Amino acid sequence: MLTYPTILLDLDGTMVDSAPGVVSTIAQTLRELGEPVPDMKELLRWVGPPLPESFEKRAGFSPARTSEAIQVFRSHYIDYGVFDSRVFDGMGEFLRNAKEAGAHLAVATSKPTTSATIMLEHFTLSRHFDVICCAADDESRGAKHEVIEDALRGLRDKGLPTDNVIMVGDRIHDVEGARVHGIDTILVRWGYGGPAEWDQAHRVVDTPRQLHELLGVPGSHR
Repeated sequence: MLTYPTILLDLDGTMVDSAPGVVSTIAQTLRELGEPVPDMKELLRWVGPPLPESFEKRAGFSPARTSEAIQVFRSHYIDYGVFDSRVFDGMGEFLRNAKEAGAHLAVATSKPTTSATIMLEHFTLSRHFDVICCAADDESRGAKHEVIEDALRGLRDKGLPTDNVIMVGDRIHDVEGARVHGIDTILVRWGYGGPAEWDQAHRVVDTPRQLHELLGVPGSHR
């Protein structure tokens, strides 16, 4: 029996390992702008939060410089970076089994709409979701609590339940965004977060099989 009839899922770091494409495109963007490129460990911390936040907080860019960086990043990422990714082992199976078990699924990601849509369709994941909510392409609306709000509204507009919802993600932004709406969270350890972030979640899982078990989704043998 499903523990939660409605499941919201993050994209980067939760369903899809997009770090190779994101990190390489960030590095290329910084080089084109004549900025120093951090090491890989630091660049991985850029993956997950809204990109303007990363450029401002981690690179110290002004709003104008951030806007310039986003334009450069987007032009390269849409062309090739978005395809330099893979679905995490077991997550396709989880989505299929959850849907077959009657769960209502929604994407709630801070990834811009165009790149998120390309990625979901490229990996044939879109068909599993009742609602797909992403950041605006111009980055004007992309905070996690905002895309979760959009997802909840989209579910309600379709007459689907939102009174018993779980958010599955990998970063502290998923926890904080869900908290705004009084939603519990599960963080996955295979994403881009760390122990300090995991400690803030209601539950943490190491494998998609554990996610199956925790959410009462049948069918995983991994």
